[in-house]
Formats: sequence, C-alpha cells, structure tokens
Amino acid sequence: MNDTLTAGRGTTAAAGPSAHARLPRDPGDAAARARHLEDLLGDPFADGNPHGQQALLAADERREAPAATEDLLGRFNLAAEFVPTALGGRFTGVEALTQVLRPVFRRDVALGFGAGVTALFAASVVWTAGGERQRRDTASLLLGGGRITILHREFAHANAILRGEYTARPAPDGYVVDGRKDVVINADRADTFVAYVRTAPGDGPDSHSVFLLDTGRLPAHAVHRLPRARTHGMRGAHYAGLRLEDCPVPADALVGERGEGVSLSLRTFQVSRALVSGGALVGGMDSALRYAVRALSESRRGLTLRGRRGRVLAGVFADLLACDSLAVTGLRLLDLAPEHALVPSAAVKYAVSALLHEDLDELAAVLGARGYDRGPAYGGFPKLVRDLPVAGLGHAGTADTQAVLVPHLRTLAHAARDADNGQEAPGALFTPGAGHSTLDFRRLDAKPRDPYSGCDGLLAALPHAAARLDGTRERGPRWAALADLARAFAAEVHSLAERCATLLQRPDTGALAPAAYVLVDRYCLLLAAASCLGVRENADAATPNGHLLAEPEWALIALTRFGRRLGLDVPGLPDGITQDLAARLVDRYRDGRSFDLYGMRLA
Repeated sequence: MNDTLTAGRGTTAAAGPSAHARLPRDPGDAAARARHLEDLLGDPFADGNPHGQQALLAADERREAPAATEDLLGRFNLAAEFVPTALGGRFTGVEALTQVLRPVFRRDVALGFGAGVTALFAASVVWTAGGERQRRDTASLLLGGGRITILHREFAHANAILRGEYTARPAPDGYVVDGRKDVVINADRADTFVAYVRTAPGDGPDSHSVFLLDTGRLPAHAVHRLPRARTHGMRGAHYAGLRLEDCPVPADALVGERGEGVSLSLRTFQVSRALVSGGALVGGMDSALRYAVRALSESRRGLTLRGRRGRVLAGVFADLLACDSLAVTGLRLLDLAPEHALVPSAAVKYAVSALLHEDLDELAAVLGARGYDRGPAYGGFPKLVRDLPVAGLGHAGTADTQAVLVPHLRTLAHAARDADNGQEAPGALFTPGAGHSTLDFRRLDAKPRDPYSGCDGLLAALPHAAARLDGTRERGPRWAALADLARAFAAEVHSLAERCATLLQRPDTGALAPAAYVLVDRYCLLLAAASCLGVRENADAATPNGHLLAEPEWALIALTRFGRRLGLDVPGLPDGITQDLAARLVDRYRDGRSFDLYGMRLA
C-alpha cells in the first residue's frame, strides 16, 4: 500500500495540510487508520473547519453532498477500505472496517453511506460470487476513485426504496434488461451497478440473478439516469433513479450462476446489516449522546448528572455500550466464522435499530429546545433524528430482518432449549479489537448452520456467564445484583424455548405471525444481553478502556433496561450505580473519547 494519501479519480479541491499526512504503514492497523481519519476530519465544532458541523449542515440544507469532505475521503482513499488486501486494498474484516468508518458516521450518516459503505454493499456480491475478472475489474474501479452502487430486488413488503424492478430476457450475446428504480443511492453518479434482475417468473428462490453492469459497456441510449429524489432524511445523499430500456447486457456480466440472486442477497445482506448497525447506528448515536452531554455542560447546573438527567444519560450510555456489544459480536462472528452469521446478523440489525430509536426519544427530552436548534452547535441532533431511521431502514428494515428470523424459530427453540449444555461461543467473539482475521466472503451461507449459527453458542453465553457470575457475589452488592439478573435472563432462555416449541405445535398457521414476532423480539433482546455479559467478562481491566467494560455497572443497567422491556420482574438498581456510570460518561466527554466500546480519542 502506498504510504501517502492517494488521489482518487474525480477528486478536485485540495483539503487542508493535514490531508497530506501519512497513513499508518501497517495496512492491518485499522485502529490507527481510524485515528488518522479522525484527525484529518478535525474538530467538528471548530470555526472554519471545512469538514466541521457548520459545513456539513450547510451542505445538508442545500441537499448536497459535502464536496470538500468527499474530496478528503478520496485522498484518504476510503474506497480502498472496501477492497480485500489480496486485490490491492485495505479490507481485512468488517470489525476493522467499522472502526475506520465511525469517524465519518459520527459526523454525517449520509456521507457515510454516499461516500462509504454503499460501495461495499455492492462490491460484496462480487467478492462473494464474482469471477476473477469481475473481482479485478471491481477492485480497479474502486481503487481508481470510481463509484459502484446496488440495485436491490423487489420484495412483497416493498417500500419506496424498493419499488420497481428489472427484468431480463435471453439474447444471442447475453441478455436484454428492462425496468426502473426511482430511489437508488448514487444512481446519478455511479460508474457500475450491481443489479438484482428478475430472470424467471414467480417468487421462487431462483427468480432473480445478479448482473455487474459497467455503464462504459452499455449503450448510452439504453441507460437513463432519472432526477434525484427528495428524501426527508439523509438529504445530502444522492438518491436518484435508473431506467434501463431494451438494454443489451453481455453474458459475462452475470455474477455467479443464473437464478442465484435470492441466495446471494441472503448471503451478502449479512455484511450490510452488520455494518449499518455497527457503523451508522452506533456511530450516529455516539454523536447524539454527545450533543445531550454538551447541552447539560452548558446549562446552569453544569455536568452534575443527578436525578432524572443522570438516569437518562446513564441509561442511554449503557444502551449504547450494549448495542455496540451486540454489533461487535455480530461483526466478529462474520470475520471469524461467516458461515454461522445469517440469523445473528439479522438479530443485530433488528435489536440495534429498535433500541437506539427509543434512546433518541429519551435524548430529545434532555436536550429540550436545543434539540430543535439548526445551528452548528446542535443542528447535528435534529439531522440525526432524520437520518438514523433512514439508515436503519436499509433495503427493507424491520420487515427484512423479521423475514430472516421468523422462519428459524424452530432452530432458535432447539438452540435455547440446549443452551445449558450447548457449545458456548468462544470469548474471541466478545473481545473488541482482539486481532483480526480476513473475512472470506465466499464462506457466507444462506442457511443457518450449527454449532453457533442460530445461535446456540451465542445464547449459551447467558447461562454460562450466569454460572460464572455466581462466583463474584462476595465482591459486593453490584456484582450480586448482576449475578441475580444474569440468572433471570438464563431462565428466560428456557422460557423462550418452551414458547417457541408451543407455537410451532399449533395447527392454526394464521395465528403464527403475530406471536412469532413477539418471540423474535425476545430472542433479539436475549442475544443482546448475552453479548453484554460476554463483552464484560472478556474485557481487559488492565487497560484504561477495559476497566469500565470489566466492571458490572454498565452491564447491570443495560440488562435492567432489557429486563423491563421483556416484562421481567427486575429489582431496583443498587444505590449510586446510576450516578457512577453517569460520572464515567462525563469522564469520557471531558477526555475527548468516544462513548462506544473502543473509547477512541476524538479530534
């Protein structure tokens, strides 16, 4: 890898002097690259920063992408983060990539999609099933500064982003494609499209195929880029349409096998869900919480977080750490054992989206009138309120993840019933940043697989962690309270198994869906609780950031909040715990550290 920042195709304006600083020499050091990008982007509240909130909010008001910051990301060669190292890029795994992307998402969710992860959403199909030439061509496109985006297939539960589809019919030299979609990110400026195209009638598993459409190989008269669509959230992202009219497509544009589109969507959407959760949602909520703490620091009482304000901020901080625990567990599962990630990745997206959406409402109450301020000091908060729901929607949002989870309730019932005796997931899944393995996209699977696909290993973390926590009771009332709560959650795992088994015995399938969705909710919260306990148990207390994670306070508050959502009879928190966690939040704020699991130094 070139040690200096690389000029990408299409970049024009020069950034500040820091934009020409050197990248870390070790391409595998994602944490160092994340810190480097954080420094390049600079203090978001500094006057005159071309990549700060004032500039980003002004671009959002104009419904434009922030050109100077996109240019900076081009010189950083952010696209190299989406290309595997074997093809000349810097991609090793999704956890490492998420660390690099969080500085972008903390500042502007729309920018993170428009100039960021959308490229990997598209390219992951090629990395998964593409031929060698397709892989090389896609890598060259991205490393050269080109853009690639994805045209999703139609679903029965479609929304505006999905409405419309493409169909293909055979031709002597390949295919002829017709159709349109009106809301596609970067459709007006992409060089290449990864398109899900109907190649067979009906809704069977072989109804769609995937094509790699290089606009340079398509006749101009057949490709029509439609006007940009106005969206309420992510206004700076380039959502536009694409119509293909009797468009001849060469045979070698087919990715994988004909009829493999549905399978490829199930395989690659696992990566998309994990990155949206761990990058956009957690990164954006980190900033939302920071706005609330900043508002209190400027209030008459200052950062004395007692009473209701302290309870809200400590609770949201605990939720953020819990959601990050679940997200990082899902990311690391993809890196370490991608063939087992289908159901967990859907659970991650479902739970993180729901939990952090509730937390936004809590933070809005703390911010009060500042939550409506559109100036550079607080304007980022109402922007996040608009942007995060769009980010969480992804290609189909909640309905998409439920569609993955509901059919596998039988697997979940079996996994939960055997959780006490099942194979427990390894501690490496719950250890953020503990080394990285290279994600092999070809190992992604469209079917849940044992031993910890559908998730006996992950759920087994609950009863196993509860048993080990019993040995910590003598350390004090907080440890005893966490041990008690872990036992309650372990019992809930067995309750889930019984309820799944009862549901699956019903002959009346018409009653299945509503009850199944309730069980999906419970399963996802139990998986989040398991991730919290796993991260706490595997944290290195000898490190500054690990000390907080190894202590019981954050996990106890998070599990208490989960328990109330589940309707469990949870006891009150031990005295002083909320104030202590709120104080740790204030410490991070004053030290200029992120609020997530990594506690990264901020610009």
